[in-house]
This record gives sequence, C-alpha cells and structure tokens, in this order.
Amino acid sequence: MLCALFLLAPPALAQDQNPPGMGTPRYHVNVRLVNVFVNVTDENGAPVGGLTQNEFSLTEDGVPQKISYFERQTDMPLSLVLAIDTSGSVRKDLDVEKRTAHEFIRALLRPVDRLDLFEFNSDVREVVPFTADIHRLDEGLSNLEGGPATALYDAIYLAAQTLAPRHGRKVLVLISDGGNTVHGIDYPEALDEAIRSEVMVYSIIDLPILADAGRDTGGEHALITLSQGTGGKYYYAQYGDLTKAFQQVSEDLRTQYLIGYYPVARRTESDFRRIQVTLDQSAVPHALTDTLRYRPGYYAQPAPPLDE
Repeated sequence: MLCALFLLAPPALAQDQNPPGMGTPRYHVNVRLVNVFVNVTDENGAPVGGLTQNEFSLTEDGVPQKISYFERQTDMPLSLVLAIDTSGSVRKDLDVEKRTAHEFIRALLRPVDRLDLFEFNSDVREVVPFTADIHRLDEGLSNLEGGPATALYDAIYLAAQTLAPRHGRKVLVLISDGGNTVHGIDYPEALDEAIRSEVMVYSIIDLPILADAGRDTGGEHALITLSQGTGGKYYYAQYGDLTKAFQQVSEDLRTQYLIGYYPVARRTESDFRRIQVTLDQSAVPHALTDTLRYRPGYYAQPAPPLDE
C-alpha cells in the first residue's frame, strides 16, 4: 500500500527539559502537518467516492495517529511536470504524444495549477517552466526536439528536484517506453529523489514495438515499480494511443482523498516514517475488496539543536 504526502505547515517548537548551562544540547522537535493523498478503488478499478473521515484509520511506524484534516476530493493546487521521451525508440509516436498532451493539459489544468514541460533524449531539457499559460505550453509542445539516446533516470531525478520546493500536490507524468541508455543517474537514485521530494509518479508506458523481442521489459518494470513506490500509477499505451491513459491520470488526480495529521513527536533511529492507511471494515462493507494507494512514507527533517 502506498501513500502520497506533503509536509506543509511550519514546525511547532518543543524542547527537552534540560537546565541551561548543563552541557546537554536542547533540540527542536519538528511537528508538522503531514498530508496524505489517498486513492481508493473498488475491485474493478473504479474510484470509490463518498467515504468519510471516520471510515479511515492511519498509523505512522505502527503508532495510531489522530486525523486532523480531511477532504473527500481535494482542491489543493497541483504542480505537475510532464516529461516526454523524444528519443529514437519512441519517435514514431511523437506527433500523437504532442496532440494528446495538448488535450490533457486543457482538461486538467485549473487557474491555481502549474505545469512544467520537460523533454528527454540524450539530455534532459526544460522546455517550458512552471506556468498555467496554455498557449506557452502549446508552443513548447510544438517545439520538442529529439535525440538518439534516453536519459530516463536523469529526467526523473531532475523533475523531482524541480518539484521539491513546490507546495501542494507534486506530480510527475512520464511518457516513455522505459528504456534508459544514458550512464548518469541510476534507478535507485531516481526513486530515492522522488520519495524525498514527495512526488507522485504516473508512468505512461509507450510500446513502440509490439514484438516482445523489441520491448525493454526491464525498463517497463522499473517504471511500474517507480509509480507504485511513490503513490502514483502506471498505464500502458499501445499503438501510440495515449488518450485513454491521459484520461485515467486526470480522473485519478481528481478523485483523491486528502488526510492530514500531526505526527506524535518521538525519537527514532531512522529518519524514514512509514505510513499505513486502512478502511474501517465495520463501517465500509466493501473495505476488504477496495484498494488504497498512497506512498509508503516520508523522510522526516532532522531536528537541529537549539543555540545555548
């Protein structure tokens, strides 16, 4: 089970009860609102709506947490990087990618949202920085270039870094066949940066060659694992048909529950906090057949010592 979450509120200060001048450092305890974005789907993959706060339970590292904030369908602003593979292996579908991306942007973006357009081939290029200007994004899509190689993991890493300082929901939508042919950032580094930057990754896997011998199944699996490990989702686009995949991404982002909580302050050896969200089986008859999707946890920021 996966979770997507963001640390937004400023830290509330607490300190150890050690007398000043005793030589023992005092510490801030960072207590921040943790926002968890959850998608709930039934056994057929359809979104489950209408659930209430009391029907959800949440733990952090096994410790029950009090839900302080809840939205059935979040309107929190969206920061999205759309990263398009323009390498030789998927070039035949580039015109289709441009056209469907035009439609996706128009259907998804609201005035409060911002989209950043990337392309990647031998290098990674930011085509249009964060904007809500549809005309600028259209122009950027029309001017995508190409290259022979595929710097997929570099693109994921750089997109996550670009999204890291943004507030609200942070999403990376990747269009690629999954191949990575540039020696730079590796897969573990790309995944770690996405998790640390609190980015949900949606992978649209383009199958440019139908024969199994021509597919990079290892690359496809990497994209699947990346999406599952960040609370996003993956879709296959066969024959260059991306319309359905884009529609599914839009629906997924529109039907997210938002759960916020202030974690119980405690000291642990690891800076990674693991989250589990469940449905109350006594209140939700279909809880056992529903699927909850969210990121597995987040990295807590270290607590610096107070000045003496």
